[in-house]
Amino acid sequence: MFIKSFAAVAAVSAIGAGSAFAGPYVNVESNSGFVGSDYSATVTDIHVGFEDGIGENGSYYIQAGPAIVAVDDIDTETEFSGKVGVGVNVSESVNIYGEIAFLTNGDEDNNYGSKVGVKYNF
Repeated sequence: MFIKSFAAVAAVSAIGAGSAFAGPYVNVESNSGFVGSDYSATVTDIHVGFEDGIGENGSYYIQAGPAIVAVDDIDTETEFSGKVGVGVNVSESVNIYGEIAFLTNGDEDNNYGSKVGVKYNF
């Protein structure tokens, strides 16, 4: 049940295509998952991170911190989560990106997620 919820939450999260600011930051992000109209869970990350450029066309970030996990009909718990991502502008209008994320899960196995994508700007 929780793995499906985490997968739904991971699927709705987004990655930035580039960074206009280099250095430390705070990112508070809340992602909720649904199956049809049935609410599954919300994970709220409270992360401290760092982002910077890679050469002229790329950027990266790394962030981590507490994650408040509220699964439907289960007590809310605080876990630890983080993510690392990169983006590269391959042309003026195309950016490719990737991210790897993790979320602890109490005494159970940790949850991991990844995403890759291509963003085209018109």
